[in-house]
Amino acid sequence: MRMVDLIAKKRDGGILSKQEIDFIIKGYTKSDIPDYQLSAWAMAIYFKGMTSEEVAHLTMAMTLSGDMVNLSEIEGVKVDKHSTGGVGDTTTIILAPLVAAAGIPVAKMSGRGLGHTGGTIDKLESIPGFHVELTPEEFIHNVNEFKIAVIGQSGNLTPADKKLYGLRDVTATVDSIPLIASSIMSKKIAAGADAIVLDVKTGAGAFMKSLDDAKALASAMVDIGRELGRHTVAIISDMSQPLGYAVGNSLEIREAIDTLRGQGPEDLTRLVLTLGAHMVVLGGKADTYDQAYSLLEELIRSGKALEVLKQFVAAQGGTTDVIDDPDKLPKAPYQVSVTAPVDGYIHAIQAEEIGIAAMLLGAGRPTKESSIDLAVGVMLTKKVGQAVRQGETIAILHANQENVSAIAAKIEQAFSIQNEACEEPVLIYDIIH
Repeated sequence: MRMVDLIAKKRDGGILSKQEIDFIIKGYTKSDIPDYQLSAWAMAIYFKGMTSEEVAHLTMAMTLSGDMVNLSEIEGVKVDKHSTGGVGDTTTIILAPLVAAAGIPVAKMSGRGLGHTGGTIDKLESIPGFHVELTPEEFIHNVNEFKIAVIGQSGNLTPADKKLYGLRDVTATVDSIPLIASSIMSKKIAAGADAIVLDVKTGAGAFMKSLDDAKALASAMVDIGRELGRHTVAIISDMSQPLGYAVGNSLEIREAIDTLRGQGPEDLTRLVLTLGAHMVVLGGKADTYDQAYSLLEELIRSGKALEVLKQFVAAQGGTTDVIDDPDKLPKAPYQVSVTAPVDGYIHAIQAEEIGIAAMLLGAGRPTKESSIDLAVGVMLTKKVGQAVRQGETIAILHANQENVSAIAAKIEQAFSIQNEACEEPVLIYDIIH
């Protein structure tokens, strides 16, 4: 078998067999196949695509290129959730204790943020004392005892994916549905998931800007799940504006606590309940979506979900005082208001620009080596569809310095205010089973 022949086969629209895909991934992982040949192969996929069977074979080949997390000692169906990323996406921090309160084991590996998107691990580390370094034995014990544990990504999971992603990033082949889908799903399967719920974002602040692209990616990942025997559901949700109001690590923790108290933003709460209801059905704790949704609403109303959050935080070394009194979370020394320049209605809030502004304040990482300020960020006070008066506050910058006028100007420019009234954007576009 020669790599040049496989490049030509895919270039001409041929379908690669499992053996051929295994040959490519094993050879590239071992550095037997050079970057320039993998680049040509990735570009051929970019233009010619792959069948659902090919993508499933690619996913499994990347999954098997490294370690596989063994969650067999954890009781129950392990349902994982993945978001394709966005601004103010606090869902995991709310979902994990909420679904755990319903009896679904949440054994989650999460990452740190890079660029304008925040990482779940960074947000959790806003809680004083909280740590994500658990031994495998502690991890399994916590999930069996409290139904929840969250740790940082570690070990040698999907090394082929890491290597291939780095190559795609510099060869203009990132935007390939088969390569994106297999990258995401290989990590979920390597992490030991029995079933997977996907939150595929679309809109100006998302990786998939168009709804058609988001649907194509969601369908590809659901197909992979089916081919590999993992029940998978994809929810396509809006990221044309930030989710909720908070953008920044400790600010998002505060918003997560509010949501588990039943006092969170309407859009964030509804998305969490939608994702969570599908997780509960896949985990076998409810027969229908409507039953699961009602169950989760009751877990919030009764305070049980908030109690599980406290157990989770305490089990991983964090102080639970901040849950009872969020004012004990890290706080920035300066709060600077951004005001509306004119009367009107908010027609758009450019989510990506808000995320970049939060990063410039210190809430995100321009590079992997950058440190972050857990206290800073942006707190919106208005959302799309709402009326606003000239001089009214539309956002508050939480900053570690007094002069943030350039960032404030960036926030103001991210808001589009027009004379005519407009409707709120659709939150959930589609659900793909």
